[in-house]
Amino acid sequence: MKVPHEITTYCPKCNKHTPHTVSLYKTGKRRALARGERHHERIDRHGYGGSKAPIANPVKTTKKQTLKLKCKVCGYVIVKEGLRLRKLEIKT
Repeated sequence: MKVPHEITTYCPKCNKHTPHTVSLYKTGKRRALARGERHHERIDRHGYGGSKAPIANPVKTTKKQTLKLKCKVCGYVIVKEGLRLRKLEIKT
């Protein structure tokens, strides 16, 4: 799906429709010292196996792509709900 790099949509901070720049939302870096991460490392290390859980074959052919819209007037960022797409292309 092709998405324009700039769209006009509602900004809740400006309380009106304004131009927004479109980008793809990416998850942040995982915290290595979080309790779950430490637990996973501990489970992974001992024994013969390399993985903590059996690896299942993925059934879904698409992933949910989340859009990040930034208002050009005030800089407020809206994270738009994920869309199921095979490929997302932002047109420049």
